[in-house]
Amino acid sequence: MELFKPMNTESQKSSSINPEKVAEKVKCLIIGSGPAGYTAAIYASRANLNPVLYEGLQPGGQLTTTTEVENFPGYRDGVTGPVMMEDLKAQAVRFGTDVRWGLATAADFGSHVHTITIDGLHVIEAETVIIATGAEAQYLGLPDEKKYAGSGVSACATCDGFFYRGKDVAVVGGGDTACEEAIYLAGLCRKVYLVVRRDQLRASKVMQDRVFKTKNIEILWKHQTKGLTGQMVVEGAVFVKNKGEKNEEEVSVPIDGFFLAIGHVPNSGIFKHQLETDEVGYIKTIGNSSMTNIDGVFACGDIMDPTYRQAVTAAGSGCKAAIDAERYLSEKH
Repeated sequence: MELFKPMNTESQKSSSINPEKVAEKVKCLIIGSGPAGYTAAIYASRANLNPVLYEGLQPGGQLTTTTEVENFPGYRDGVTGPVMMEDLKAQAVRFGTDVRWGLATAADFGSHVHTITIDGLHVIEAETVIIATGAEAQYLGLPDEKKYAGSGVSACATCDGFFYRGKDVAVVGGGDTACEEAIYLAGLCRKVYLVVRRDQLRASKVMQDRVFKTKNIEILWKHQTKGLTGQMVVEGAVFVKNKGEKNEEEVSVPIDGFFLAIGHVPNSGIFKHQLETDEVGYIKTIGNSSMTNIDGVFACGDIMDPTYRQAVTAAGSGCKAAIDAERYLSEKH
């Protein structure tokens, strides 16, 4: 996607014909919602930064697909993901955040004023930009993953493992993340099946050894998921063993939970050409701050956190981003 280029004199003269091309100027622009974006908005609003927040394609972020959240402080009896996100949004609005629906489609951080284009039309010039666009879990692409979303299918063992105490679950993946998820779940569940499509793990030797030493983890080598079964919730999984080989066979395993651990994709596409990222695409921040390699541009939440990916850590980083933005503006002016 090409960068939006600053308007020339002629385009400014014709602004009455194309009013959408006249840049709106804001002090603080927050791109993305979820715990990170909304928390950044709360702090930025209270600091009189008059933030404008664009929610993106999925207002509220990944938590809106989570049926129950029990590990976020303050919700003693738990809360559904959508309700929690509405609470955070309402708090941000209460302090003056201008929350809007829209998707950032281009970014230009080439000058002291940062230019963001929304939905390919509306141009915003922001003194500070807080990026909270998150990351999306990768799925296998099976229809059953959507069918049982929130009813047995999860992409976060730390978030949802508690609901499967004493039950049998499956974890799909063969890398470090999958091994970590399997070991974590093994401490809660009766049995954990680690579903690996190859005949070896991609994980580091240390993680492999830990898996092999965990008695209630069983590795299903050369298994690929065909589908899930169950009435209202997941009750089993169907795998294809030795797919494409002479001894190919279909295997059914009774399980209560199905966890995906095949990676996440950070939503950093329009920023990667200007901001420093790791090899996957997570935005790099400086030291323990939320600052990126571009002055006045900050990142928070899952877009810069490939390790924890929790609502509470995302919220904390959103707080840091707003404070960093406020201090940047104070020093600038």
